[in-house]
Amino acid sequence: MLSALRAAARTRSFSTMPIVDSFTGAIGNTPLIYLKTLSEKTGYKIYGKAEFQNPGGSVKDRAALGLIRHAEDKGLIKPGGTVVEGTAGNTGIGLAHVCRARGYKCVIYMPNTQSQEKIDLLRMLGADVRPVPAVAYENPANYNHQAKEFAESIDNAIWTDQFDNTANAYAHYITTGPEIWEQTGGDIDGFTCSTGTGGTLAGVGKYLKEKSGGKTQVWLADPPGSVLTSYIQSGGKLIERSGSSITEGIGQGRITDNLATFIKDIDGAFTIPDEKSIVMLYELLDSEGLYMGASSALNVVAAVELAEKLGKGSKVATIICDGAYRYQSRLFSKKWLASKGLEEVIPPHLKKYAVLD
Repeated sequence: MLSALRAAARTRSFSTMPIVDSFTGAIGNTPLIYLKTLSEKTGYKIYGKAEFQNPGGSVKDRAALGLIRHAEDKGLIKPGGTVVEGTAGNTGIGLAHVCRARGYKCVIYMPNTQSQEKIDLLRMLGADVRPVPAVAYENPANYNHQAKEFAESIDNAIWTDQFDNTANAYAHYITTGPEIWEQTGGDIDGFTCSTGTGGTLAGVGKYLKEKSGGKTQVWLADPPGSVLTSYIQSGGKLIERSGSSITEGIGQGRITDNLATFIKDIDGAFTIPDEKSIVMLYELLDSEGLYMGASSALNVVAAVELAEKLGKGSKVATIICDGAYRYQSRLFSKKWLASKGLEEVIPPHLKKYAVLD
């Protein structure tokens, strides 16, 4: 009996991490999850970078820390200053955490279309949250422009400018990309993820392209309503944005400066319908035990589609951006799903997870 217990302990592969310095030291070095059931079902090897294990709960912790470090290194903010950003949620949450850890005030402008869970969490973290009407970037009342104007109106304040400050993409180039390369032993055929700011795709994509000598294909995954797929497929024609998606914080109507650093090296793009994303979200909960947000589910759908293009046995990684906790009042509500025409696309054996009325 004792020998059996010892053998079991050895197979659990326990590992320890070094002590880190404060909240910011815990950002990054997230696991790369082999999606076993999905991989066996499809015949490909699909990996998800577990960014929900960052201390603030999302991939945006990396950008938040990178943006603030950039401002500190440039002498743009002094102790006790104010960090201002326009964000649909997760970057704001990351910034609020980092501001608490580093002693800054935090002001967040965001579209009033975002989930209440995100707004409540930001306020619990001490951020001054200012929801404003959701209007196009070209409109002067867009939340990003309002954030910039407010930062410029007060002393010792910065607008972190997550969309066009390329410190965002650089943070992923020096952390997320190297981690994925090391975790796969450099044996990675493809990488895909959705974009909001474009920082993750650009930073990771650039690193993987460089390390693989161009072998690793990098594709952009898009929600409905975004223009980026058409831009890439048309060779650079930017059309007017139309439509919408259940996903939050991803999709674009323009080429951000972060995305522009890598746009010419992107191999292709997909638009993933909401119907496929919601089914994948429920399937991953049922088969992998992963409680993910809609953008993460979209990324996994895209990873499978890219693997199909690359051929049998191909290895593709993507980003599991965050968990479903920040969206559960919508994604697991029968009423909300029905209002979006999505309740009926969920397979009958998975509907048991939609437990909210």
